[in-house]
Amino acid sequence: MAYILDEAGQGRLLSYFDGIGKLLGRSERREAFAIYALGLLGEGERKSMEPMAARACGDPKRCRAVQEKLLNFVTDSPWRNAPVREYSSRYAIEAMTAEQPIEAWIVDDTGFPKQGKSSPGVQRQYSGTLGKIANCQVAPSLTICTRTQELPIDMDLYLPESWAHDRARCRAAHIPDELEYREKWKIALDLIKRNVAAGVPKGLLLADSAYGDTGEFRQQVHALGFQYALDVKVRTHVQIVGSDGSVSMPMSVGEAAEVIGTSMFRSVTWREGTQHPLSSYFAAIRVLPAHGSTQEQWLVIERPSNDHPATHFVLSTLPKTLSHEQLVAQIKQRWRIERSYQDLKGELGIDHFEGRSYRGWQHHITCALACYAFVVAERSRAFPPSARSSQEPDSLPCAA
Repeated sequence: MAYILDEAGQGRLLSYFDGIGKLLGRSERREAFAIYALGLLGEGERKSMEPMAARACGDPKRCRAVQEKLLNFVTDSPWRNAPVREYSSRYAIEAMTAEQPIEAWIVDDTGFPKQGKSSPGVQRQYSGTLGKIANCQVAPSLTICTRTQELPIDMDLYLPESWAHDRARCRAAHIPDELEYREKWKIALDLIKRNVAAGVPKGLLLADSAYGDTGEFRQQVHALGFQYALDVKVRTHVQIVGSDGSVSMPMSVGEAAEVIGTSMFRSVTWREGTQHPLSSYFAAIRVLPAHGSTQEQWLVIERPSNDHPATHFVLSTLPKTLSHEQLVAQIKQRWRIERSYQDLKGELGIDHFEGRSYRGWQHHITCALACYAFVVAERSRAFPPSARSSQEPDSLPCAA
């Protein structure tokens, strides 16, 4: 069920571009943004500057000039990213929340495969998106969700230690001298704080163990007022809280899974998959984490079946009154971010940027997020929750 912009939608697009243009200031920036954004939104397999310029002008003699205009806008022009990202988020959130509230914030990271060694932050490193170690850039991201929509609102580049400690290499990629090494969880925390300050409505915070296993990360997001459901690794230590309030000796979550035995696990189906219902065996016990919080919370333990060892552990501050089914439904929402990554990469070319400057990467990401925000707003209007029971829209059902 695709959606093509009608006359009213085209009017909204022009108004949206005008709002971003006011933040960009100069007329040449406004014009370049419009060309670049329409290139990302439009047809075309490759969304890098040269093919977008060729599609935009249609005249081979002018193509080089258009490409230079885009190159200057993305790589050299000193416009600020944060105001554009905030404007885009507010625009989409208004449409998303017309019928449904924000329910979740999802932290994750994605990989951008690269050739060579000059792109900022590139090295051989593990990417969960790629499922392997590869030559790539990695970017932590923040996505917010209602029950039926997902919106990536922020993203930042991970700068490995090998880069951060080589200032000559950083300067060649135009990475600011003040930008130092930050672990991925610290980057994610900065994204969260920035969007809390911008007034984005809060929801349950979800992240995998690369973030949730750090006690300080859990502590700080809780201090920011979030409930969370964060994956932790098997060696994370907790104390089991008994029904009488007694507290066990510290043990790993893997040991806790063995201590409680198979009788505590029950089968739960959390959603319909593409081929069959998705289900597993879960146990939920009350614990005190050994690091990062003194608050009693849930430890949710998952195993594929009762004769297999536990494979997945989640610490969550969700209410004590929730049932197993409600807990599992909440903590299993992280898969939704993959749909956004697929759209951003497959349709909007967020991983097609070929520049080698830090500013250029940030500007390209801002433009892609702004385009996706408009698409999500249009999708929310065209396919409201009340109309979704009969048919779900295809991925990215909007063309400019």
